Amino acid sequence: MVSPRAALLLVPALVLACQDPPPAPAPAKSAAPAAAPSPTPTPSAAPLPTPEKTAAAPEKPPEWITAQHVLVAYKGAKNAPKTVTRSKADAKKRADEVATKAKAGDDFTALVKEYSDDAATAERLGSLGKFKPEGMVKPFSDAAFALKVDETSGVVETPFGFHVIKRNQ
Repeated sequence: MVSPRAALLLVPALVLACQDPPPAPAPAKSAAPAAAPSPTPTPSAAPLPTPEKTAAAPEKPPEWITAQHVLVAYKGAKNAPKTVTRSKADAKKRADEVATKAKAGDDFTALVKEYSDDAATAERLGSLGKFKPEGMVKPFSDAAFALKVDETSGVVETPFGFHVIKRNQ
């Protein structure tokens, strides 16, 4: 009679004897060190993990962030100051200019001082403080929460006008 341990060693040997010889291993492309070959090959029914299956889960979105913004309002926009007389098209051009300068590395606080029509955040240099997604209108919130820290958005339109957003935290 064959012992259980000998049977465990005999089964893989029989399986391997019935198969074609394995192809030569390809050079490893990953930076991880190659594992030392095991003295006794053991077949496995489980497939090897693929990069898609082992990739880290996407990061959970933050509960809150802090951000600054430049608001370029136009005549007829919600809560636009009465002093704003520019058309929607002119406001869009102005916001595009802000976004281009911000993405080129211009100081965002200086852009707020020069371009923003948001009197409520003027003293805070465009800072909106800490807010949750539901604390802002959806287009603004979606854009702000999609940014990485210190990243600046393109132009975002809301009922208040056109925004350029910089995520701070």
